[in-house]
Amino acid sequence: MTVMTDRPHMLTEDFEAVAHIAARERVGTRLEFIDGVIRSKAMPDGDHQMIIQWLTRMCMQHRPELWLHGGQGIKAQEYREGRAIPDAVLAPSEAFVGQGDWVDPGPILMAVEVTSWDSDTHRRDHVEKPRAYAETGIPVYLLIDRATCEISVYSEPEGRRYATVRTVPYGKDVELPEPIGISLQTEVLKDWVR
Repeated sequence: MTVMTDRPHMLTEDFEAVAHIAARERVGTRLEFIDGVIRSKAMPDGDHQMIIQWLTRMCMQHRPELWLHGGQGIKAQEYREGRAIPDAVLAPSEAFVGQGDWVDPGPILMAVEVTSWDSDTHRRDHVEKPRAYAETGIPVYLLIDRATCEISVYSEPEGRRYATVRTVPYGKDVELPEPIGISLQTEVLKDWVR
């Protein structure tokens, strides 16, 4: 007798092999494995890239010992079963040297997502990613939502959720709590929305 469960049968190792092949065969293909589901991640547009550049500059000015690593695959979720590709992660500059495509998230201080214009961006960036990053123990999750022109700062991970979420509109300053300790002036983000 076969017992059916809600969990898919794909193993993480199988997903990694599929993701590697897909990235090699189709330029720009980026796959993630969250909650046992394979999803493709949208290619960033020019405004998306400018937001990451702006955030990189802010982090470099205030925390030069750290680096905003763009597009780094990380092991995410309970028991490190999931695989995510944040738009960027803030960690020491040499934190991932010698690791493969999917790195240990231990040194990560902050995961960053900038919303895209695809149909599942709300579910992915507002529901699945905060849960995955909280489960992983990443201290801060920064969500820059271009559709609502808001920034949300998630902090204090507690199991499957962050205990604190602060959302402000573009134009207001936002504090990235410790272990980051940076204040961001967000007025410039108004220039990079549709």
